[in-house]
Amino acid sequence: MTAPDGGSVTSASQATPSIARPLLLLAAALAVAAIAYLTFAVPASWFPGATAKTWGARDLSLVRGTGAIVNNELVLTGVDNNGQALIALSSDLPARDYAAIAWDVRDVPATTDVRLVWRSDYAPQKVISVPVPIQSEQLLPVIVVEDPGWLGRVNGLALLIRGPLSQPIRIRGVTAKPMGAVETLSDRIREWWSFERWTGTSINSVTGGADVQDLPLPLLLAVAIAATALLVWALARWRRLPRRSTLAWTIAVVFAASWGLLDARWLWNLARQTQVTAAQYAGKDWREKHRAADDGGLFAFIEQVRATLPAAPVRVFVVSDAHYFRGRAAFHLYPHNVFFESSRNVMPPPANLRAGDWLLVYQRRGVQFDPSANRLRWDNATPAAVQLKLTGPGAALFQIQ
Repeated sequence: MTAPDGGSVTSASQATPSIARPLLLLAAALAVAAIAYLTFAVPASWFPGATAKTWGARDLSLVRGTGAIVNNELVLTGVDNNGQALIALSSDLPARDYAAIAWDVRDVPATTDVRLVWRSDYAPQKVISVPVPIQSEQLLPVIVVEDPGWLGRVNGLALLIRGPLSQPIRIRGVTAKPMGAVETLSDRIREWWSFERWTGTSINSVTGGADVQDLPLPLLLAVAIAATALLVWALARWRRLPRRSTLAWTIAVVFAASWGLLDARWLWNLARQTQVTAAQYAGKDWREKHRAADDGGLFAFIEQVRATLPAAPVRVFVVSDAHYFRGRAAFHLYPHNVFFESSRNVMPPPANLRAGDWLLVYQRRGVQFDPSANRLRWDNATPAAVQLKLTGPGAALFQIQ
């Protein structure tokens, strides 16, 4: 009686595969994939003795160009007469201990010419510069340890930006990195779990952490899943196990575990976004919510515009460099007869304007108003006779005469 019972228990245990083995294999595959990544990503010593050094925006000096400190950021608004902006700091870095320089700079157009500049005591009269790569309007770290000029003690670091600037550039600081294995892994984990605030494109796509990632988490998990499946297939063939069922079970477990990890990151981000949204909108009426939104400045100006326009619907032309502002302004102005270009950033032809029409200009470059003659010029077209009715930050309302 005992033997049959024991046999039935053994058969039942074999019929129900354990999830522990696939999870252990997934963990091992992740570790191997991480080590393989570090082999290519770590430019110098895996375990350096130095630690990262960081300078904030207030430690920087704006040598050329125009700008100011705003909310712990150096906001660069213009270049000098030579079309250059130079942001510098005093440093004392042993070059051999630091493999990379990472500038935390945002809103940099992809076409901007940006260079990292330094001087060392090895050749004090020589100024060395290398290009800084740009991705998603952010500066990427520069690996300097392989540069022949990265020698001695670096006693001066700078960032050279050649203009003109199409938009303000925000500079938060700079970090000198040893780029060891632990620091590199910490940077990747920090990128994966960085707060990804909802934007106008979040309904279509989710980055999954920081905007710029050297190793996206979904890619790492996909490689680990493939490696786990390949390993199980090889083991099953070597041990003459039922390969199809073993492989299917393993793939199902590791895929579900990976999916769960990505969902956990998404839920953590959602919880943080809920807190941000509650702080931004909770307890406010509809008008206060509009003013608290990202386009609150536009809504505030449109309220003044609506108070200026006649009660009866009139023709209103809306222009702006951003298609979002054009469409949003038109939405707030209905039921007036609003005309705007949804896809093209163009001004209305002067021939299409007639006396009594209204023109709303919001953050649109290339529009010039001559108050002495009450003339409005754009795109080298014939000036139009207008009357200025309302002004705001980067905005104006005109009536065609």
